[in-house]
Amino acid sequence: MKKLLTPLLIIILALGTSITAYAAGAGIEWKSLSDEAYSLYKQGLYDRGIVIGKKALLIAELTVGPDHTDTAISLNDLAVVYKIQGRYAEAEPLFKRALAIREKKLGPNHSDTAMSLNDLALLYVDQGRYTEAETLYRRVLTIMEKSLGQDHPDTAAILSNLAGIYKNQDHYEEAETLYKRALAIKEKNLRSDSPKLAVTLESLANLYNAQGKFEQAELLYKRALVIYEKALGPDHIEVATTLNNLARLYTVKGKYAEAEPLYLRAFMIYGKAKGQNLPIAATTLNNLAYLYKVQGKYTEAEPLYKRSLAIYEKTLGPNHPDVATSLENLAGLYRKSYRSKEAEALEARAATIRANLR
Repeated sequence: MKKLLTPLLIIILALGTSITAYAAGAGIEWKSLSDEAYSLYKQGLYDRGIVIGKKALLIAELTVGPDHTDTAISLNDLAVVYKIQGRYAEAEPLFKRALAIREKKLGPNHSDTAMSLNDLALLYVDQGRYTEAETLYRRVLTIMEKSLGQDHPDTAAILSNLAGIYKNQDHYEEAETLYKRALAIKEKNLRSDSPKLAVTLESLANLYNAQGKFEQAELLYKRALVIYEKALGPDHIEVATTLNNLARLYTVKGKYAEAEPLYLRAFMIYGKAKGQNLPIAATTLNNLAYLYKVQGKYTEAEPLYKRSLAIYEKTLGPNHPDVATSLENLAGLYRKSYRSKEAEALEARAATIRANLR
């Protein structure tokens, strides 16, 4: 649904988009710079982090050379942040260079090579380049099945990523088959309260939600929420993300009284985690604003849309697709309020952003 946004997840997981910094051949200065950049990225201070990350990359290139695996780490870290900001043209060559280094130095079937393939695939997914992404995911899946086995939880993670491609193309039957296979693997090999299990439960719930299978989706969201609260605590960001997704479901169903407290709790969690200015918090503000808008509460909705837009612009940059969506959402509110001139200006800006992304 265009007016509701799915949270941007910046999750540091094996086989997901990853930012990695650790000591190796590039030396102490590289390690220190990499750690500083990583800290800034976590705070959503992407532009400052990129400056430090570029310094780390330069140190790696000077100390161990342009084709060292530590150089690949710095390349990948920078690419991840460019991807988060929607700077896809800058991210792609860095991902490809990191991948080439790992393939040459570690081999085509190494786990770090698989991670690079996965990260590049995620970039293609963000751009809607599903055919290219699917090719990479299938290569990763082959690597994981050979190295870890068909029933390993990390293999299941790749199955979920592949399922996501099918979901994005509305190939729901194929997506459901893969999600269920991934879920079965995790249920077999992980504890019943494992957060990794909750990730797949939530992915399958998102699929059901997209299909309008709200009862099935609600059960899975609630199961995932219980797992996250037990394993990670009631104030963890993953809890907030699941609350947002469950609230989105209630909003679509018109259960506004049930949705509002979930959005508010999610935003309070971001505040406790010092993440009120991250894109994921902006998403919750956007969705809460939409909730108020559909109820005709325009006065309550407008400041939330504006705050959400300001966060996206600050953290993701003025030309990110989520900025365009946020502009369109605020424009929609203005049209409801008969403020056509203001709406037209926002729509024109959003159209320019989307045109430049093609």
